[in-house]
Amino acid sequence: MNFTVTPVAHVRSGRHDAVDDFWGGTECRIELTPEYDAESLSGLRDFSHLEIVYLFDRVDPASVETTARHPRNRSDWPLVGIFGQRGRRRPNRLGVSRCGLVGVEGRVLVVEGLDAVEGTPVLDIKPWMAEFGPRGEVRQPAWAGELMTNYYLPESER
Repeated sequence: MNFTVTPVAHVRSGRHDAVDDFWGGTECRIELTPEYDAESLSGLRDFSHLEIVYLFDRVDPASVETTARHPRNRSDWPLVGIFGQRGRRRPNRLGVSRCGLVGVEGRVLVVEGLDAVEGTPVLDIKPWMAEFGPRGEVRQPAWAGELMTNYYLPESER
């Protein structure tokens, strides 16, 4: 079974390169496509964070990975299957990110910390609710913590 999805918005950002780190402090705008009016964003102002589902549209479908690889090509980290990591060369090229909501300006969301570049198609926008966070203790391998060390560090703190 196949599905067709169409963007509900696009990212407007000063960032044009999908780099692996330094997304903290990055502010961008999410502009709704013409078929959605400002009313579709009603109620979002009451939330501090959003969850954004988007398409890694710059990833060539021929480069999608389906097997195990070393995250960020670091041989000192273990071989991990594509579903055991959050790399962008995923089978459906979908990204999911939580970001802070700075403001709502008509048909535009101003957000902070969204790891998406200029023009990225946004497929869905959801308010983040604490109850959707993990229940119980969270565990992850050491390499994942190392990988994320600079991910949300502001670029100015390199």
